[in-house]
Amino acid sequence: MPFLSLGLLPTLAQAANALGFTEPTPIQTEAIPAVLTGADVLASAQTGSGKTAAFALPLLQRLQELPAENRHQYGRAIRALIVVPTRELAAQVGDVVRSLAQSLPQQPKVVVASGGVSINPQMMALRGGADVLVATPGRLLDLAGQNAVQLATVRLLVLDEADRLLDLGFAEELSKVLTLLPPKRQSLFFSATFSTDVRDLASQMLHDPVQISVASTELPPADIVQRAILVDTDKRTQLLRHLIKDQGWKRVLVFVATKYAAELVAEKLYKAKIYATAFHGDLSQGARKQVLAEFKDEQWEVVITTDLASRGIDIAKLPVVVNYDLPRSAVDYVHRIGRTGRAGEPGLAVSFVSADTEAHFHMIEKRQGLRLLLEKITGFEPTEVATPMAPQVAADKGGIKGTRPSKKDKLRALAAQGKPPI
Repeated sequence: MPFLSLGLLPTLAQAANALGFTEPTPIQTEAIPAVLTGADVLASAQTGSGKTAAFALPLLQRLQELPAENRHQYGRAIRALIVVPTRELAAQVGDVVRSLAQSLPQQPKVVVASGGVSINPQMMALRGGADVLVATPGRLLDLAGQNAVQLATVRLLVLDEADRLLDLGFAEELSKVLTLLPPKRQSLFFSATFSTDVRDLASQMLHDPVQISVASTELPPADIVQRAILVDTDKRTQLLRHLIKDQGWKRVLVFVATKYAAELVAEKLYKAKIYATAFHGDLSQGARKQVLAEFKDEQWEVVITTDLASRGIDIAKLPVVVNYDLPRSAVDYVHRIGRTGRAGEPGLAVSFVSADTEAHFHMIEKRQGLRLLLEKITGFEPTEVATPMAPQVAADKGGIKGTRPSKKDKLRALAAQGKPPI
């Protein structure tokens, strides 16, 4: 059994196999032995790489190895803390940890805490402490502020999707969390990208870390077939409906740019007798959880979503992802299409490209080192031509990464107009 060679307990190695990992992925191969030694780890791992198991497996083993008398020293003690950016990722990580721990002789207590729902049930769940707490930063600070958790007892800390945590503006909350943790702990830091902010945060929380980079470039999994289809902007919904029926797609995750678009496209598909629904940040936590559960159970054929679902959503054997609106960056493109083709399963990613977005799509291609045939579907041949824009109008568009003016650009523009900086 390959996982045994990494130093894992037989029960955990078997649990990994039960989750569909027939052999360790590259991030698991490098991270698991490093974590088991007790070292801090700084790891770059792209979406779909198996990173959750890469830290969850050795974390569970480390907890098993702690002396029995040190378990739950205080009533609200937390021994392992996993901080994640979104509610969906918190729920997913919690499910993975629980699944991997099922066969352990000492069953760890795993609690998931995130915002968007009442804090009271989470406080009740944390009575007596927890072996593993998976939490979003804001809710974690709320719990600490109400004395519902004792973070000074944390032995292992994991920051998952660290770049996403910073993108969502959690830097201040993370700094507050770090002040509540003991200086002597093992810290694991997983991030898809290593921006300056990410590296600065790593320097604050890690001590002489083992550095792992098995995903230095953001490339889609090889099992994903990628297609690009030229289509007029106002024909995209009709084309989507045609492809769903013509290709016999049973489950499709469709990415759009806005919450309004998610609702509008879902409504149009539903009226066309395609079971579609929207998924975005304005839905309550309960509604979002229900949509995902029903989608996984194949009760919905199509879910129309914003980039909320581009990370941290694991839907087993999801066959198709569609970029109805192109993502703002090449990295976001990888995260989106990475929802399909997971755990060795085949997947299909389709991008709709209009005359106005063709140049942006070629930028994504260039950064991914690929070149796709721009297909034309019979009956949906495009007639649009790219809209010429004045430089200032193009700068104000803002929808595509790289077109919005930077702060320095804005200051220069104001200076040129003789206006004082705002």
